[in-house]
Amino acid sequence: MSESRLPPLVPGTLYLVATPIGNLEDITLRALRVLMQCAVVAAEDTRHTGQLLKLFGISKPMLSYFQFNEAARSQEIVERLQRGQIIALVTDAGTPGISDPGARVVKSALAAGCRVEPVPGPCALVTALSASGLDADEFHFIGFLSHKSGQRRRQLEAAKNIPGTLILYESPHRISKLLSELVDLYPDRKVVLGRELTKKFEEFKTGSPAELLREMEERAPKGEFVVLIAPPQN
Repeated sequence: MSESRLPPLVPGTLYLVATPIGNLEDITLRALRVLMQCAVVAAEDTRHTGQLLKLFGISKPMLSYFQFNEAARSQEIVERLQRGQIIALVTDAGTPGISDPGARVVKSALAAGCRVEPVPGPCALVTALSASGLDADEFHFIGFLSHKSGQRRRQLEAAKNIPGTLILYESPHRISKLLSELVDLYPDRKVVLGRELTKKFEEFKTGSPAELLREMEERAPKGEFVVLIAPPQN
């Protein structure tokens, strides 16, 4: 479809642009058009996003927003939207607001009556679920667990009776700790670990928590993990 036949971007809109989680070929044509035509790109890390824009020959002013300045930056973004600017909101990888900054900006924009439009694309939890072989009819996304041991355990205990597949994110530094907790709380559940999704060394491992823990202890795990836990057997 020629660009002249595409619907124009709407002034005063916050576009939530999903970006690749690994493989740069996963950028969508619509995402590229929004990034090329917006007035400014609001990025979790302007250095990281700057590399992505440069790769696709895009030059745009950027402003940074992240966990610790998101509240203050939200007001600036809202003011820009109210002046009619088109803003593309991106994170370092994946969909803004999904275990990444962005949700607070979206809430502020909506509360101010601004228009918000998602530009869908890569999302690690959906990517992993689709290839896991686990039930995808019903699933529950938990995201990152608390770093505090007591609170982590309470979160895992509370999720035990939730129907459907459970999906968590975990860092390579805590994956063994998580698997140890699953050995204790979910010993008979099938678990799938997705690692380095869409990248050269993408890997899926399936087994019981004990089997996967032994494997993780035999090698230093690398890359962020998506952890999928099969539903309880009735």
